[in-house]
Amino acid sequence: MNSNQVSQFSKEEKIAGLIDQISAYIEQFHRGSVELVAIEGNLVKVRLGGACEGCALLPATLQGWVAGTIRQFFPEMFVESVE
Repeated sequence: MNSNQVSQFSKEEKIAGLIDQISAYIEQFHRGSVELVAIEGNLVKVRLGGACEGCALLPATLQGWVAGTIRQFFPEMFVESVE
């Protein structure tokens, strides 16, 4: 995929793709999941599930993996976990 193909996707589509990739990793290696709930302005709302529910490392997963990855590409975005 060249840069012209990537640029034709909207910011929301790119963020959704990143979340899908993060979720695939978390599902495979940690039996958890990340689901995109909504994008509202500069706020990305996600739901963590599977083994992530009740896990003491949920804040680290949310801010480290999910928010950290999204902010590498979209530094203006913030990530919040919702029920």
